Amino acid sequence: QTPESFPPLRNETAVRVLRGRMKGIQGHCNSCYMDAALFSLFSCTSVLDSMLFMPFPLCDRNVQGILRDEIVNPLRRTGFVRASSVMHLREQLTDKGQCSSFTNAEKDPEEFLNLIMQQILGIEPLLKLQSGGQKEQDCYCYQIFMDKQEDLVVPDVQQLVERSFLSSDLKLVEIPSCFIIQMPRFGKEYKMFSKIIPSLELDITDLLLDSPRECCLCGDVATLECS
Repeated sequence: QTPESFPPLRNETAVRVLRGRMKGIQGHCNSCYMDAALFSLFSCTSVLDSMLFMPFPLCDRNVQGILRDEIVNPLRRTGFVRASSVMHLREQLTDKGQCSSFTNAEKDPEEFLNLIMQQILGIEPLLKLQSGGQKEQDCYCYQIFMDKQEDLVVPDVQQLVERSFLSSDLKLVEIPSCFIIQMPRFGKEYKMFSKIIPSLELDITDLLLDSPRECCLCGDVATLECS
């Protein structure tokens, strides 16, 4: 355990601490979905560090302590987290979530995020979405859904998010404080994309509801949008 707090890893420090053998979060017993989510959320960004410290309304301080002292701080300090630490968290999630398979089965990352953010910590939803003028939907992450498109061989995240929003007729109601995106997930037999290039910045201008934008023809403020 590492009770002392460590900031997220940046630039050359991130490369030095995280690259190499025995680095990252050790996998065990179908933990890959949780390992990947935890690494993405905490290794190199502080956007969700409130999850580690804030006394939220429903906050379970035991789970919060395990997450902070046994997973996030060791990851940031040495670049390595033992599988036993993740199992400790999984055991607590099993008790709190009333689901016996959290310790041995592979889950969808969204299920894990909803459980820990909503039921255990009581965090307000991070995203507000609207589909086709319908009622707003609150959620904690966005999973990319789209049909196979022949012109996308090695897409980047920007392309996938834009096309997924377009195909689902979705808009962001407001600029999110944190935009967690789950990539398309497929089994061993079939993958839609062999690789996806990370977009280091994400332009959400065209994804925002009622956001003033420039006309692509004259440069003035646009009044109509063509999908």
